[in-house]
Amino acid sequence: MTAAPAVEPASGDGSSGAAPPRQSPPSPSPPGRPASVDDPLSDAGMEPEAEGTQEARAAQRELFAHTPGFFLGDESRFGGSLVGGAQHGVSGGQVTGDVYLGGRTEIHLGTPGAAPDAFGEIPRARIEELATVFAEGPGFTTALKRLREERVLVLRGAHATGRHAAALMLLHRLGVPAVHALSPETTPAALSGRLTQPGGYVLRDLPLSRNRPLRDTHLFAVRDQLVKADGHLVITVENSPHLPGVTPCAWTPPPAEDVVRALLDRRRPADTDALLALPPVVEFLTGADRHPAEAAAFAEALAAYDGSPRALARLADFGRAAVDKQCRDWLGDPETGLRDKAFLIALAVFDQAPYVLAAELADKLFVQFERLQHPDRPPTIPVFGPAAEDRLALARADGEVRQEQTEWGPVTQFMAAFRDERTAQVLLTEVWTSHPSARPALVEWLRQLARDGRPLVRTRAAAAAALLAAADLPSTTALLVDGWATARSVGPRVTAANTLTLAQLLGQPVVLRLLTQWCNDGQWGRRWTAIRALGLLAPLRPDLAGPALDALASRARVDASGQAERDNLTESAALLLSAGHRRGEVLAEFVRLLYRDTPAVRGLALAAFVLACDNKEDGALVGWYAESGMYQADAARDLATLWRTALNDPAQTRDALNALQTWVHVAARRTDAARALELLLPALVVTGEDRKRLDHELRIMRAEDGSPHPPLAEHLLTVLRPTPAPH
Repeated sequence: MTAAPAVEPASGDGSSGAAPPRQSPPSPSPPGRPASVDDPLSDAGMEPEAEGTQEARAAQRELFAHTPGFFLGDESRFGGSLVGGAQHGVSGGQVTGDVYLGGRTEIHLGTPGAAPDAFGEIPRARIEELATVFAEGPGFTTALKRLREERVLVLRGAHATGRHAAALMLLHRLGVPAVHALSPETTPAALSGRLTQPGGYVLRDLPLSRNRPLRDTHLFAVRDQLVKADGHLVITVENSPHLPGVTPCAWTPPPAEDVVRALLDRRRPADTDALLALPPVVEFLTGADRHPAEAAAFAEALAAYDGSPRALARLADFGRAAVDKQCRDWLGDPETGLRDKAFLIALAVFDQAPYVLAAELADKLFVQFERLQHPDRPPTIPVFGPAAEDRLALARADGEVRQEQTEWGPVTQFMAAFRDERTAQVLLTEVWTSHPSARPALVEWLRQLARDGRPLVRTRAAAAAALLAAADLPSTTALLVDGWATARSVGPRVTAANTLTLAQLLGQPVVLRLLTQWCNDGQWGRRWTAIRALGLLAPLRPDLAGPALDALASRARVDASGQAERDNLTESAALLLSAGHRRGEVLAEFVRLLYRDTPAVRGLALAAFVLACDNKEDGALVGWYAESGMYQADAARDLATLWRTALNDPAQTRDALNALQTWVHVAARRTDAARALELLLPALVVTGEDRKRLDHELRIMRAEDGSPHPPLAEHLLTVLRPTPAPH
């Protein structure tokens, strides 16, 4: 296969080898981190000299738009995989190792890597036992007819769909005197020379490639030999294009319910219907697409059901245990190549995202794995590889074409997603905690993703790091988060903030404490990261808005160093006022800061309030006030207090008047907002100076499109200056 040398950019986020985070007093850069393009901010109090910034609301939109659904509370799809280290039951599935059939009877179905001429007879009793629980797939009868007529059959199907068990049963139904297992290392040209005895032969998962195809001429020679020896042969292959001139028989697995029913009919025939009606069983059978081996393993667990609550809970939890087992098998199987493992991990990061991203960035991870495993040779990426359909089948994932919203409008994308949404979480946790030797490659890959120019890629890097942090916060912080947080450029710091925000959503209990400590850390980048993360966190966890505001105020009390940090504090505090149903409580906390804290904290509260008001996006403060806030007495009072205070504060008056114009522009489009302003404006007038200021602003303001005085402003002037009653 043609291969191209891999060219990777040099690491440049200052995130390698970071020491665990430290708090105040001012601390230098963690020792041991090598220099990079984005050097960490080594001076404890120094801000970057010049950098592009990303406004906090824009960062919030990116985080919401591109974070996997399970972080934000979407329901997971139920699914599963192989369970318990061995395959139980069965009607099929791609069986590696031993098959257990009721009790502890085992069928050893060949050893990978055996000598090319190795083959042996499979004990007949074991095949007959398999026959008692085998469920025929929809194409079984057609395959049996072709095998009887043609003597050699190529059975082709997707990964783990029961091709091998079907091959054994096809030969068994023919009534052959014996079934011999051929080594998968047998070459197509050497096949006919192995078929010297009467009976049946099965060649499981013949490896094919461009340089080793299975041709029709090979099968002609095989058929001639089988006629002489009075034999039949079934060759199983995965979906492959390397079958020139061959017409394979497509294998479709039986429905999962048929597999479960077949085993129950043998083990507990009187209880079959009652067991199939149990709620966890119905959920399992109607959930994600089930491989035959998985259905058989579930049937074994169901056959052992004794009616107790504990047994019912085990059935309900079967999908989770199955996902765990599948992920362990993927990563631990030496037969699964590095490129396939890289794709599985990349798909876990880009689950429910465009397939092309997972495929493209999987190759970058593959390069890192190659460098780690073979440091003495340059890594290469094959230019062409498996089709998307085959890669998704291996990953137990589906692809579909659908419209995806972008900032330019909807575009058509081919999206990929695991059938069981939990797979992504389990797989990333497994590779991080159970395969530590893979960490250097995974860490460098995630750093590359954090530097990518695409918001989706950067956000998914943060989401992946959050999953790793939920499993092992100290290591993830030292190897990834702290390096991002102390980088000179803003991009890695945003990734660090997103990571810590999402880690808190996953229930990592010490993240809030870490953020609170970092707010006053001696290192400027950690402070920036913590301040931004606290702002992002509160709208997702409204119950944390109070502690987040306290942490931000604690930094303001010690005098935020530099305009950039003050702006970051203001933007993050403003985000707290988008904290859903608890906005009224947050407004009360802002009012408390006006009267019971330092002037610096008072200035933070007012600046953040004005910034939150100067927003006309969906879900902004003006919309909340019009829809529900003005009907809450305490919230309406606190909002009016903040408005009056900001309008009378010399440092905020102009910005507050601009924010009021924003509310008028929104009210011009929304009748509920117009009504809210009619009620709010009189509450903002306490003195003649208050009335004069608002009167002037309403008279000089222009419409949103720049045209002269908007009609609503004229109407609001009458509200502000009611007509005196006649004598």
